[in-house]
Amino acid sequence: MIEWIGQYNPITQALIGTLFTWFLTALGASLVFFFKEINNYVLNGMLGFAAGVMIAASFWSLLAPGIEMAEDLGQIPWISASLGFLSGGAFLFGVDKLLPHLHIGMDTSKAEGIKTRWQRSILLVLAITLHNIPEGLAVGVAFGAVAYGLPSATLTGAIALAIGIGIQNFPEGAAVSIPLRREKLSRRKAFFYGQASGIVEPLSGVLGAFAVLTMRPMLPYALSFAAGAMIYVVVEELIPEGNLERDSMLSDITTIGVLLGFSVMMILDVALG
Repeated sequence: MIEWIGQYNPITQALIGTLFTWFLTALGASLVFFFKEINNYVLNGMLGFAAGVMIAASFWSLLAPGIEMAEDLGQIPWISASLGFLSGGAFLFGVDKLLPHLHIGMDTSKAEGIKTRWQRSILLVLAITLHNIPEGLAVGVAFGAVAYGLPSATLTGAIALAIGIGIQNFPEGAAVSIPLRREKLSRRKAFFYGQASGIVEPLSGVLGAFAVLTMRPMLPYALSFAAGAMIYVVVEELIPEGNLERDSMLSDITTIGVLLGFSVMMILDVALG
């Protein structure tokens, strides 16, 4: 697989990688054809797992390589890492305040972003779509970085990141489509909206790869930017959603999910990267 992907240019590689993550989102969303409801314990485990994957990917696949690249490019590593990381968080903060969306389990009155009369189902989909922007961007930047031949940017590392993001997208797709079915949508519509939440990943992935290919000095900042955006999603959305209900067992499931997700992504990155 590595040789097959290696024959393409970085932008095409980013597109292939993010189409894979989108496919797994759609695969997860297809579970709506078999289940009408999702158990809270399963949902919390999914949210925790996604958070764990994103935390591990933020360090091993983005921040650590970004710091090494800054050194290779003669930059001051802590400056590029911190500026990029904080900028990524600030960007998602701004999008979060502007884009209308609603988190799973919340009443419509608690929708965030600009006030709108959009349907509850659309608001739920937009909440997950918000998660997927930094994920696609991270994969795109990782593939784009490979083009410069720096020791810290490897094709296997970029593939490992795409696989890790894809794995956590499977339960994420189910976590969108099945609650939508509970909102009285047909199975077909719930699936459509569930998979559509991942369409931003190929778009942001190609954009990320193109950006780093045209601006090499921005590589360390771009990697750290994607890391900051992903950590923002974890802290502001995924973990709080996994602890909405005052149930110690549900919180434990979320915590276990985080540990499992972190371990899976760490293994992928260390073994393949």
